[in-house]
Amino acid sequence: MINWANFISQCFNGLVLGALLALISSGLTIIYGTLGVLNLAHGAMFMLGGYAGWMAYTYTGSFIVAVVAGALFVMVVGLITEQLIIRHFYSRPPEDQLLVTFGLGIVFVEAVRFFFGSLSKTVPPPAPLTGITQLGFMVYPTYRIGLLAIIAVALFVLYWVLYRTRIGMIVRAGIEDSVMVDSLGINVYRIFMLVFGIGAMAAGFAGIVNAPVVSVAPDVGDAILVQTFVVVVIGGVGSFPGAILGGLIAGEIISLTSMVNPAYSYVMLFVAMTLVLVLRPRGLLGSVGRE
Repeated sequence: MINWANFISQCFNGLVLGALLALISSGLTIIYGTLGVLNLAHGAMFMLGGYAGWMAYTYTGSFIVAVVAGALFVMVVGLITEQLIIRHFYSRPPEDQLLVTFGLGIVFVEAVRFFFGSLSKTVPPPAPLTGITQLGFMVYPTYRIGLLAIIAVALFVLYWVLYRTRIGMIVRAGIEDSVMVDSLGINVYRIFMLVFGIGAMAAGFAGIVNAPVVSVAPDVGDAILVQTFVVVVIGGVGSFPGAILGGLIAGEIISLTSMVNPAYSYVMLFVAMTLVLVLRPRGLLGSVGRE
């Protein structure tokens, strides 16, 4: 039965899920906006972050070390992947890029399944964020509140890098016109490698901070990947603010629809995406030329 307390609780759940989707989508939209590569391995990188963090936690017992290890490991994987594979597909047709990133995602998932099995792994939240918090009108898991704050800080750091640093300026210029950036004497391929690494790191960071909420399993990135693409379409391809707005909208749609009938949560999400494509093909905050 739907009541006021349940509605508010689901709104909070949607906010947390939306923030998580915004963080993952920001990495995906930066990669596609700059490199023009639609990375179908992004969900697998989310999963890799969770497993790398779980291993670090197993050996150290420190959640902070787990978060740092998960993010850095996936960033390194992203840098190596871009150098060895992705770089050779920039000038290839889009379908080739889709196939190679899809294949990379399968390789990552099956490698993890081979070494760690199919059973899910759990990462407990840090001690200060365990239990529940009394908010007056309802009780809510403390870690989810902490997770919202953690993701907000991560998004702010990404925003600062993109809009307040020289590297961010070059990245945003590359999104608009990579040929112009190259003509200015800037090593575009080095920037491309860095962008891919940052985008992968965002997915890996999200994978480990979400591990105390949803157990880590080899296929945990599959559903996230679908939701992330919807977020990018709603917010606008190549738009960092669009990724945040699209993530929050998608999170609330999924959460509030699940309160009525969970079977229709994805249906309503795709309905929202269809409406955006019909009414504003470039997305809510997408720029012209990024449809």
